Amino acid sequence: MLLFAVTAVEKLKNQKPEVWFKVGIAVLAVLVVVFIVRRILQMNKVIAGVLIFVVGAVVFFSWVYNRNEPKFLTPIVRAVAPFFPSAGAYATKQQQPPKS
Repeated sequence: MLLFAVTAVEKLKNQKPEVWFKVGIAVLAVLVVVFIVRRILQMNKVIAGVLIFVVGAVVFFSWVYNRNEPKFLTPIVRAVAPFFPSAGAYATKQQQPPKS
């Protein structure tokens, strides 16, 4: 088992600085999210609910518009996407000749 631990540590030492930078950003993002959620939970529940709904709606509609949702949400976004504008539809419309 000690042999496996040594190889794992060696693999961690051989990582590029960009990887450690991204790991640091991810850890910082998790800490910020925990801080914000704790602040929201201390607020009035109605205001907290509205705030969470608005942030969730903005993120969801961004996923629908840009189609960059997580893979597990693709079936839901695929069902909802025809009812909302998307970035690809606009580009396709711009390439068509104007109607007379």
